[in-house]
Amino acid sequence: MNTNRILLFAGGSLEQWAIRQIQPEDWLVGVDRGALFLVRHGFSPRLSIGDFDSVSLEEQAEIERHSQSISSCDPVMKDLTDTEMALTWALEQNPAQIVLIGALGSRFDHSLANVHLLQKALGAGIPCKIVDEHNEIHLIDRMLMIEHDHFTHVSLLPLSPEVTGITLHGFQYPLSNATLRIGDTLGISNVLVADSGTISIQSGKLLVIKSTDS
Repeated sequence: MNTNRILLFAGGSLEQWAIRQIQPEDWLVGVDRGALFLVRHGFSPRLSIGDFDSVSLEEQAEIERHSQSISSCDPVMKDLTDTEMALTWALEQNPAQIVLIGALGSRFDHSLANVHLLQKALGAGIPCKIVDEHNEIHLIDRMLMIEHDHFTHVSLLPLSPEVTGITLHGFQYPLSNATLRIGDTLGISNVLVADSGTISIQSGKLLVIKSTDS
């Protein structure tokens, strides 16, 4: 296994908070306009990938000058989003973890599609999460341990039709062998009250969303 993390910088909401996610040994991948964000902050992406339809020709040339590798495709004749192409490449590298940054933004269809991409990493057995300024999103099919940090709330939403055997430890509102179905809001806005907490399930796919308002 590759012991490095791979950080995918997509073209959604990106500000200074995103730069603070980078650790020295991380592999950086720029996805379309996310690549421009990286190079303009002094980074040389290991790979810049996409159809680059959200940048100008001059900006694309700037990306190409400062990237270690480029993978471009036609913006029309393709079946995958740029982010899915980048995630597919990242999964092939078998990293220790993949972090999607800039995967959420004003386009709700793209944001939701990127949340669904967590299923691909889960199926490959590679830890993956989506991070933005106010959220951290995981998809689990067994167990997740989380540490107390700046996120104020933890919400649980089923991604499969039903999630069974949900058990929480360390939370203000504990659950024991509970079931959530799509449309249920029981799992919204829980609070971690211990230094760490565990979320375990018996079947299904469960989104775990850590969030804060500020």
